[in-house]
Order: sequence, then structure tokens, then C-alpha cells
Amino acid sequence: MRRGRAFIWFGGLLTVFLVATVSVRSQAAGPDGKAGELAPSHAPATRAGELRLLPMLAWKEGSLFGSFVRPGSPGPQALPSEAACPPDMVEVEGEYCPFVEQRCARWLDPATKLQCAEFEKLPYSGRCFMKTEHKKFCIDRYEYPNKPGVLPVYMASWVEAKATCESQGKRLCDDTEWTLACEGNERQPYPSGDGYTRSAAACNIDQPYIWPHPEKVYDPRTSAEELARLDQREPSGSRSSCVSPFGVHDMTGNVDEWVVNVSQHGEPHKSGLKGGYWGPVRTRCRPMTTAHEESFRYYQIGFRCCGGAQEVDYGPAPLASR
Repeated sequence: MRRGRAFIWFGGLLTVFLVATVSVRSQAAGPDGKAGELAPSHAPATRAGELRLLPMLAWKEGSLFGSFVRPGSPGPQALPSEAACPPDMVEVEGEYCPFVEQRCARWLDPATKLQCAEFEKLPYSGRCFMKTEHKKFCIDRYEYPNKPGVLPVYMASWVEAKATCESQGKRLCDDTEWTLACEGNERQPYPSGDGYTRSAAACNIDQPYIWPHPEKVYDPRTSAEELARLDQREPSGSRSSCVSPFGVHDMTGNVDEWVVNVSQHGEPHKSGLKGGYWGPVRTRCRPMTTAHEESFRYYQIGFRCCGGAQEVDYGPAPLASR
């Protein structure tokens, strides 16, 4: 009698244990009846093949691995950017040197000494003889309107160039910024090739000089025809080899570019011109023309814009698994 009651009591316990086990397995199983992952109740469900951001790990070790962004969600507005400059600008960071000795080994025009065919390349070339100035900024990738395959504007005054840059939330480049973006941290005379050899094939320079008639340039009745006769611009980015060490296009040739005269303290004018145009002129990184006041405009003058580079804090990257 007692043995029979004990058997019945043991059988009841066994039944309760089996039911509980089946219940737990059923909750852990997926829709197809197969056992799935155990996850915290707040973890989002994911479909097959969807990126899973380790919810179990994030739930337990959130302070260790930082924030996690769910697939398809916009995420917090304060997510860090991966670029210090807009897509149409180039980030430039380096040490600007006020004075670099650059010796020409061979002149194309020995009498005027404007066009240096080749500079000396020596072990100390590019060495700075003065205290450097650290710079970090953004500069337009192309001459204004800063679009590849489009002719750069010309006949712009310094005042118009400055106002145009500011209307876009940018500013006109300082001549020191322009120089650094052109010659790179190695302080090379030219922005293309080996940096020491002048090349009319690399950049739009040394085109045959066409004598202008200024009275026709400024007369509204003849301006269009005269400008068309003088014009030897090329669309921005046409020559893939005319790129500075930082990745800025057409810094020498095409059009002369307005800058703010900082290195000469605004004397004789706040305006300066850098880079040279398509004609047979200086067309290298260092020199600056300061002979023209701020309202001056002419057939070969354009510009590009600069801006501040934002500080980027990349932060911890999300851990992900498939």
C-alpha cells in the first residue's frame, strides 16, 4: 500500500518536471520550432540575414562597448562625422613656412626669370629657415564654382570673390593657406609631377600669349567678343595630373586666384593673386602678385574658397556580427 502511494507520488513529480522542461524549450524555440538564442526581453527581434548588433553583449556590457545603433534607425543626431570638410572641399593640415629657399637650375626665360623649367632638388630642398605655423583648414577642390568639368569663372574682382565665398558660409583663402595647399608639406615649387619640374602637359600653363585690348574688355559692346578671343581656360579637373600633394586641382594655371594678402600684411593691398593663369607667367606655388587693388577685374582672374576644418571625434565604433 505504502509502496503504491510512493510510486504514484514519484510519477507526479516526474510529470511536473517534464512539463516544465517542454515549456522552457518552447519559449526558446524560433518560429520553425528550432531552438533559438536567449536574449534579454528588451532586445529587438531581427529577421534572417539582418545585421545583428550583439544585443546580449550590449545589454550586459553597455558601459564597456559604448553605444550601439540599430540597423535602419537614423541614430542620435550627435553621431560624429567622418569628414572634417564638406565633400567638395579638401582638408589641408601642415606646417606653413614663411621662407623656403628654392633655386632654379634652368630658366625658360633667362632675361625675365619668370618661368623656371626645373628647380634644384637637393637633400635640403624644402627646408624651412624660419619658425613654421601650423595650419588646418578646408579648401575648394576646384576653382569656383568648384565643379569638375565646368569652366572656372573669370572677370571677378577681389571684393566679388570675397562676398561670393562668404555667401556660401566659406571665406576667401589666405595666401599662406593657398601656398601650403599648393606645395604640400614637402614645400615643392610646383604642385604636380615630382614638384620640381615645370610641365605644360601636366597643367594648363604656358599657352601662347594673346595680346589683350583692355578698352574692349571693359566696353559692354565689345566685351563678350574680346573675352572669347582671349579665353584659354579649360574645364576644372580636365588634367588629372594637375593635382597638389593634398589633392587640390588646378592650383597653377587655368585662372589666377584671388587670396587675402596675409604674408605681406595687406601691403600694398589686401588683395593678392596666386598660381598664375594659362599664359607664360610665373605659375608656381610661392609667388604672389600684389599690384592690383580690390576692385580690379580682368580676363584671366578667378578664385576658390576656404573654410575652417571641424574637429572630428570618431568615438567607439559599434560591434556587429551577422
